[in-house]
Amino acid sequence: MLIPFSMKNCFQLLCNFKVPAAGFKNTVKSGLILQSISNDVYHNLAVEDWIHDHMNLEGKPVLFLWRNSPTVVIGRHQNPWQECNLNLMREEGVKLARRRSGGGTVYHDMGNINLTFFTTKKKYDRMENLKLVVRALKAVQPHLDVQATERFDLLLDGQFKISGTASKIGRNAAYHHCTLLCSTDGTFLSSLLKSPYQGIRSNATASTPAFVKNLMEKDPTLTCEVVINAVATEYAASHQIDNHIHLINPTDETVFPGINGKARELQTWEWVYGKTPKFSVDTSFTVSHEQSHLEIKVFIDVKNGRIEVCNIEAPDHWLPLEICDQLNASLIGSKFCPIETTVLTSLLHRTYPGDDELHSKWNILCEKIKGIM
Repeated sequence: MLIPFSMKNCFQLLCNFKVPAAGFKNTVKSGLILQSISNDVYHNLAVEDWIHDHMNLEGKPVLFLWRNSPTVVIGRHQNPWQECNLNLMREEGVKLARRRSGGGTVYHDMGNINLTFFTTKKKYDRMENLKLVVRALKAVQPHLDVQATERFDLLLDGQFKISGTASKIGRNAAYHHCTLLCSTDGTFLSSLLKSPYQGIRSNATASTPAFVKNLMEKDPTLTCEVVINAVATEYAASHQIDNHIHLINPTDETVFPGINGKARELQTWEWVYGKTPKFSVDTSFTVSHEQSHLEIKVFIDVKNGRIEVCNIEAPDHWLPLEICDQLNASLIGSKFCPIETTVLTSLLHRTYPGDDELHSKWNILCEKIKGIM
C-alpha cells in the first residue's frame, strides 16, 4: 500500500536525529519502507546522505526505493573519463553523478530500480539483503533462476547481471544499495558505459564489465511496479513491520531539513569531477595538412579535476612553438572540461586578431583537445 509521507506521519514515523530538529519524535517501533516521488538522481542520493547522517537506525532499519531519469552514476573513487562516454552523455542530456559509496559505474533510467538498505553498522549484511531480493522475485515468479554471487551481484540464469552492489559504512550507520534491471534501455546502457578516451593512466577504481539482462526480457510480467511491491512485501515480512510504502518528496525541507543543500553539493563540478583521483592522459591525434596528416602529441596531468601539467606538441611548421607554449600555459590550472577550453580558445584568438589561418589551426587543435575531455 502506498501512503503519502505527510508532515503529520513524518513526525510519527521518523527516528531520533543526531542533530536537533524541532517537531520530530522517536516513535518508530521497528522499521520503515520509503519510496521517492522524484526521479532526480541528486535529490535521491541526498536522501541517502540525510538518512545516514540523521536517523537513529538502532532496531529500526529502513528500505529506500527510488528510480531516476537517465543518469550515469560513478563510484566515490572512480574516474568518469575512464568509465563512460561523456561526449555522448552531453549530446543526449544524460546526467552524471558521483555517489558517496564505492563500487563501479552503473546506468540508471526509469526501467531500473534502486534499493537502499539502511541499518546500524553492526546489522550491516549485504548478502542477507540480496537474498531478500531473490526471495521477493521468486515469490512473483517461482521458476526464475536468480542467484547472489560472492561479488554481491545478482545473476539471472547464471550469467546475466541484473543487479550491482555498493555500500557505505559509517561510524554507527551503514547502507547497502543495489540496482535491479527491469526494463532498462540496454543499447543505451552499453553505449554510455563505454569510454572512447584513449591513453588514460589512473589508479581510480575500475568497473568490471558484465553481460546484463532485464528481468522483463525473461518474464514480461516483472515490471518495476510489480518488483517494487514484491520487494517491499518481502522486506516487511522479514522485519515484521507493516507492509506500507511511504511516499516521500526529497526536496521537502520540512521533512528533511537541509536536504537541498546536500543535493546542491552532489551537483557541483567540484564533487562530480573534482573528486576524481589524480590521472594523466598520454595520447595523440592527427590533423590534415596539405596532402598529408600530421601527428599532435598530448600529455596532460589532472589533479582535482584541473590540469596540473600540460604538454601539447605540434609540428613547428604547422603551429609555431611559441603558440603551442601559449596554449599549454593557458590550460594549466583550468578545469579539464570542454566548456573552459572553449573559453580559453576565444581569449587566445584575441591575442592574434586578424590571423585567420592561425585561428583555424587553433580551432582544430582545441576541438581535438576538447574531444578527450
